Parts: sequence; structure tokens; C-alpha cells
Amino acid sequence: MPVVGYVYDPLYLEHGTPGHPESPARLQSIISHLERSGLLGQMVEVRPRDATSADLELVHSRELIARVRETAEEGGAPTGVAWLDPDTYVVPVSYRAALRSAGGVLAATDAVLDGEIGSAFCLVRPPGHHATPIQAMGFCLFNNVAVAAAHALERRGLERVAIVDFDVHHGNGTQDAFYSNPRVLYVSTHQYPFYPGGGYWAETGEGEGESTTVNLPLPRGCGREEYLRAYREVCEPLVRRFRPQLLLVSAGFDAHLADPLAQMLLDTRGYYEIASSLKALADGLCDGRIVYALEGGYDHTALAWSVRACIDTLLGNEFAEDPLGAGPSVPGINIDTVLAAVRRAHGLDNG
Repeated sequence: MPVVGYVYDPLYLEHGTPGHPESPARLQSIISHLERSGLLGQMVEVRPRDATSADLELVHSRELIARVRETAEEGGAPTGVAWLDPDTYVVPVSYRAALRSAGGVLAATDAVLDGEIGSAFCLVRPPGHHATPIQAMGFCLFNNVAVAAAHALERRGLERVAIVDFDVHHGNGTQDAFYSNPRVLYVSTHQYPFYPGGGYWAETGEGEGESTTVNLPLPRGCGREEYLRAYREVCEPLVRRFRPQLLLVSAGFDAHLADPLAQMLLDTRGYYEIASSLKALADGLCDGRIVYALEGGYDHTALAWSVRACIDTLLGNEFAEDPLGAGPSVPGINIDTVLAAVRRAHGLDNG
């Protein structure tokens, strides 16, 4: 079994403000669970680096980078907290943490591409997939996965990178970064309509990037069966058709049935099966090269067990039963119409 790496740094815990759902306790719960379960000992640590301005400018404007840095350094009186939008805070250490978060995913990507490890899970925060080229938003300062994808293409000589995003919220920042780029396939499953408001199936890219943005807008109440259909019927065939040389995953766990911020019914076994599907794609298409980066997930128990489920697939472990159990045994939501629309939009309709 190829070596599995992980990225973590205590600096990630210093970005925080009381009462905010995107809290240091999220990451602490994951690390504690991985230590207790022994999984951390089955992986190799990849030391993160700090992303440079040149790294961030592969995706973000200089104006955004300066705004995040200056707002964090200046802080907010009297609490030391400042707000970039109504949801997105910074404290004095946040800029440094964001550099190391993006740099952590860069370090893992380089380690995978250099063959030092086979795959990786980046336990980083702040998260990234809502950060657009010009705006920090939705708890996100810089777009960790987008920066890593651009780095792989522009500096490491790759021709095609696929990004799969299973956070319950649409990754509008990642979509914006690559909407006209034919070298990046972006596939997102998300609750719709929901924050941040985009991600409709008809958003498929523009110009040379037409058909390389794939949105699967799922109605509230979808569980394991609906998610696995979306991956089997749309994600898997489109990723195989694209033939990526690297697979990056925006790994948000807020579609879990226990999550307080959304209304989906995915369970931990569902994440294990999605991750198994993604590993099979990576194994078949890009020599197993897959890098996960943590995004959302706000029930700490669900988050810790779901991250473990994904890591277990990388390690070749069986599914570990979690205390939250399976989703409710109720008739599933009908997603035939949306799946048919996406298949037609991307040339997968077999009639």
C-alpha cells in the first residue's frame, strides 16, 4: 500500500473567535480521534510551508492578499476580531494561519507529485473553497485547493487536474478561479438552493473552459443513496473522460445528517463510499495521486468520524462503524430530473 501523508500544524488552531462555527475545536476533534484510533500513526507527516505571495497570486489578486494581511494585522477593537464579510473573521494570527493552510496543501501536492507519498489528507484551516480570486468569504481567506491546482499546472508541468468538492456548500471560489480554464475539471455536489447561492447545473464553464465545470445541485434531504447515484452517474464518468493527472478533493463534511448548518442526510458510511469511489478513480487514472483538503463540517463527532472514513480508504482499511449510525430509512428524494439535466449538459445522456 503506498504511503499516505497528512498535513497538520498547531498554528491552524490559533485562528479563532468565540462562538463562530468555524472554530479550532473542529480540528482538535479530528486530531484527537485520529490519535486515539491509531490512524495518525499509520500515516507520514508532511510538514507544511507558508505560501508565498507568488503562490497566492496564481489564483488571487494582489489587492485581496493585501486586504487580508492588513485587516488581520490591524485587528479589530476592542476584541481583536475584524470581519471581511458578515461570516468571515480575522484575528491578528489569521493571515499567518492562512498562508500555512494554503502552503500545507501545496506541500502535500508536491510530496505526491514527487513520489514521496502516494496520497495525502490536509488537516488545514482556515478553509478555502469560497474564496474567489478577489474576495474572502464564507469562512475562507485564500482558496487552498485552487492554489494547489494552479501550482500543479503552472509550475509542475501537469496538463489536467480534477477537483471534486463534496462540501454541502457550492465552492463558488473554485468555480470562479477556473471557469474558463479547460485544464481544470471542477465537480461539485452541494445542497441547492443554499449558501452561497450559485452552483446551478447550467453553470458549465465558458470559452475554452465550457463543460469543465460540473455542478450537481441536490435538494435538501438527500442521503447516501442520492449522493452515490450522483457520483456513479455523473462524477465518475466525467472524471474518467477528463483523464486527470492529479485529483484534488475539497473535503467538507457538512452534508452529514448531524451537521447543524445544512439539511442533508449523508452518513459516515456514505463518505467512506464516496471516498472509495474517488480513490478508485485516482488509482485508475493518475497513479493514485489524490490530495484531500479539509473544508467544512460543524458537528465535531460527525466531522472526526467522516474524516477518518476518508483516510481509511486511503490506507486500505475497512469502514469503522461510527456512533452516529446510518441515515434514516425513509423514501429517498427524487433526483432523476437534476441528474438527467446534468448528464445532458455534459454529453452523458444515453437516452
